[in-house]
Amino acid sequence: MAMEDRHPPRLLDQVRERCRVKHYSLRTEKAYVHWIKRFILFHGKRHPNEMGACEVEAFLSFLATRKNVAASTQNQALAAILFLYREVLGIDLPWLDGVTRASKPPRLPVVLTREEVRALLARLDGVHGLIAGLMYGSGLRLMETLRLRVKDVDLARREITVREGKGGKDRRTMLPDSLLEPLRHQLDRIGLIHEGDRREGLAPVELPYALARKYPRAGHELAWQYVFPAAQPGIDPRSGIRRRHHLHESAVQRMIRAAVRDAGIPKPATSHTLRHSFATHLLEAGYDIRTVQELLGHSDVRTTQIYTHVLNRGGKGVRSPLDAH
Repeated sequence: MAMEDRHPPRLLDQVRERCRVKHYSLRTEKAYVHWIKRFILFHGKRHPNEMGACEVEAFLSFLATRKNVAASTQNQALAAILFLYREVLGIDLPWLDGVTRASKPPRLPVVLTREEVRALLARLDGVHGLIAGLMYGSGLRLMETLRLRVKDVDLARREITVREGKGGKDRRTMLPDSLLEPLRHQLDRIGLIHEGDRREGLAPVELPYALARKYPRAGHELAWQYVFPAAQPGIDPRSGIRRRHHLHESAVQRMIRAAVRDAGIPKPATSHTLRHSFATHLLEAGYDIRTVQELLGHSDVRTTQIYTHVLNRGGKGVRSPLDAH
């Protein structure tokens, strides 16, 4: 077939390809494809080239008024549409900058007491207990924990390096002494799993960006293996290659929800609550807010300051007049 007779790639395939060129995560790629598809279907499958500000505003208003989505969800849909026009269609439309973004009302984070954290962790064992311990003990997000590689854990220095955290930033945080032995056992276990995978001829672990082309053997090295590998190999949704990925986040989330329920904790706690509790308890212990900001990887100290509003000191640290008598 002649080159000129080939059909150009479909629009959603172009979106996927551009996401991969920009090194966006698979989660972001799926979210963008989802919202762009909904935007097009909402307007009767019209091509985005034929639409403008009115159509975008109508779609976002529909999400807010009819579907009652959260402000963060509405903004994600807008980000996907912005990506479509600017990155895929190559159209920099000035009216997109004027589209109203939903404002996210400030919410105080859910924080557990130290006793509640102990009760929750006591109901988690094995790998799930270690993951929860790292989220609370090191202030890691769930996906940061699951994406850890062997090379990112330094037992001698009691240090963890987070690669490509939120905002694409690297940072270092502490490794709790109480997790040294469990982590050492986990790393030994990974070595055995890795040796088994190599004997079976399993494809190497996925590497970020173009490292697989630059260092073809790196994916076979122990240093690049995930600290929390999946129990079974699976098919890579992008490449179609069968390889071992990291644990899926849904399994950890289910275990933590069950632990919260079994511990009788009357709060809507999730895996991210452990990170909130990490920050709050450090501030309660008197650590400087800038230090906590660095450990959390926040770009702006104002993000970290939200935890000062949930310290265990009453309303903003003020003593009630009722207790003054």
